Amino acid sequence: AMFMYTSRRASATDTRPRHMSDDAAPDTGAAKTPADFLKSIRGKPVVVKLNSGVDYRGILACLDGYMNIAMEQTEEYVNGQLKNKYGDAFIRGNNVCYISTVKDK
Repeated sequence: AMFMYTSRRASATDTRPRHMSDDAAPDTGAAKTPADFLKSIRGKPVVVKLNSGVDYRGILACLDGYMNIAMEQTEEYVNGQLKNKYGDAFIRGNNVCYISTVKDK
């Protein structure tokens, strides 16, 4: 999904389609904004992929606006292979490529 951010509210002269206005309700139960998504996954299993290609899997404890991430029960995967297990881990935000929820099998 594509997110468009604007500092203005939709107006009568707004040419964007209604479904793209700032106050449009989501079509599904999915999170509306990236901030909502990040709030909704706290305490849940996630995969954090770094710019280096290394994956960290664990429970998302907290994160901030800089994408600094604290995780619990963290496992480090390099080329898909488990390399290390950590209790708690902290990842500096500038290293993060993406955060993904873990699919239930």
